[in-house]
Amino acid sequence: MTTTALLGHGTTFEISTNGGTSYTALAEVLDITPPAKSPDMVEATHMGSGGVREYIAGLVDPGEASFDMNFIPGSASDTLIQGIVATGDKVKCRITFPNEVTWVFDGICTGYEPKDPVADRMTASVKFKVSGSINIGTAP
Repeated sequence: MTTTALLGHGTTFEISTNGGTSYTALAEVLDITPPAKSPDMVEATHMGSGGVREYIAGLVDPGEASFDMNFIPGSASDTLIQGIVATGDKVKCRITFPNEVTWVFDGICTGYEPKDPVADRMTASVKFKVSGSINIGTAP
């Protein structure tokens, strides 16, 4: 059987500050970690549980998206992220994979950490906490 594996090269992370009517692609993104959903575990143990804890699935946490990028102080991407961090506003985020599948979600920027090493390129780590559902579709 032939594989259908894809390289991540060409994946984009975009942000919309106007509710998703237009997106701005962030420049020079290196690695993207898409959000991973996980349900809360709620203990449901009772007197008849036979001395063993029982659990039920609770609310689903939609997770967090993160990525690293080349840090270029004063660039359009730096200015955009700095503004989002400063206001704490929820924005629309869109990840578009090389096969044109998209993951769109509301996100709150919970971290923007530039690094300025002496003998290597400057990079920044960015994190967005997902708020609500992740909508999976295809690129427009």
